Amino acid sequence: MCSLCGILGGNEHWADAVARPGVYTRNVERIDRRRERINRVAAANRVLASYALTLSDWQGSSYVLASRTGKSEVIEDLGHLWPAAERMIGRACDPLDPDLIARVEAMRDG
Repeated sequence: MCSLCGILGGNEHWADAVARPGVYTRNVERIDRRRERINRVAAANRVLASYALTLSDWQGSSYVLASRTGKSEVIEDLGHLWPAAERMIGRACDPLDPDLIARVEAMRDG
């Protein structure tokens, strides 16, 4: 599928709180969903900083993962983040590594 079709397709990732009939979410208002998305990007960036990568929101429908060297990749949802990060830096990324978590928490607290 081409990038544009993927963006226009509107398939929501499970991490995206989207109001749907029969599904509870506290984020029924568009502004609340947008705020939560911004918070997820900020949390991801705290971890990605250890890999010299950044994530940004793109039109509320996709994300752009970028390196300091200028590489970038559009990803559809956060489920594609870590495989894309690994491709970009050429090594494994473990966002659940205890040392990494400790560093991220120290940055947040400091």
